[in-house]
Amino acid sequence: MYKLVASDIDDTLLHDDLTISERNRQAIHAAAERGVVITLATGRMFPSAQKVARSLQLNVPLITYQGSKVRNLLDEQTLYERSVPPEIAAEVFRYAEKHKLHLQVYHDDVLYVLEDNEKIRRYAKVQNVDYRVVKDFSRFRGQPLTKMLVIDAPDALGEIAAEWRNLFGDRAYITKSKPEYLELLHPEGTKGSALKFLASHYGIDMSEVIALGDSWNDHDMIEIAGLGVAMGNAVDTLKAIADYIAPTNNEDGVAHVIEKFVLRNRT
Repeated sequence: MYKLVASDIDDTLLHDDLTISERNRQAIHAAAERGVVITLATGRMFPSAQKVARSLQLNVPLITYQGSKVRNLLDEQTLYERSVPPEIAAEVFRYAEKHKLHLQVYHDDVLYVLEDNEKIRRYAKVQNVDYRVVKDFSRFRGQPLTKMLVIDAPDALGEIAAEWRNLFGDRAYITKSKPEYLELLHPEGTKGSALKFLASHYGIDMSEVIALGDSWNDHDMIEIAGLGVAMGNAVDTLKAIADYIAPTNNEDGVAHVIEKFVLRNRT
């Protein structure tokens, strides 16, 4: 019997038009009413995930920033937090400046950029967040950064990711949430690490956990969950390790999984 369900937001819970279907809402509410912990596990900032959770009337800790921060929805208490190691952040700053990359940094739940351009405006609209433009990133040197993100063409990011993995090895977690988003975090700032923490927080065994996702950044939580679910629209590498492949996000795959594996097995 599954006791905890962790769902990614973009391209998993949300339809492509960024809405939550009534079927997904009803399934989530029905499971919560039966005592199942329903949470979100997302690369989004806490303020962005908080808006989605409130729209669903969830009252649970949320896994945000790819797992770098687990924070209560209502009182906003932080239960788990990992920041980019300062020496790694310094190297990323130098790399981004040298290669003239669009870099975004996240500090104390605020998103900062150097330029107000189309990339950040499009990102902010999709994520439903505000941002601040600063003259330089010098103020953040040595400060705790929840994550660092580069937006660029997918092919270019593939090359950058390979270079970063050679440079940083296991000192950083490097992943993609979308083909055009390359993200760097603390090595324990992953959805899998945060999901383990949250399950332990509730006294729930990982065999009693369902995790749903669609992208590269969902890999480790899909792998460690008792039931790892890849959406029908997921990347092939995620489907290859999943225990179950659900319908797509536009076909209410989240509701399908909750109905099939949670609601039908509870009275």
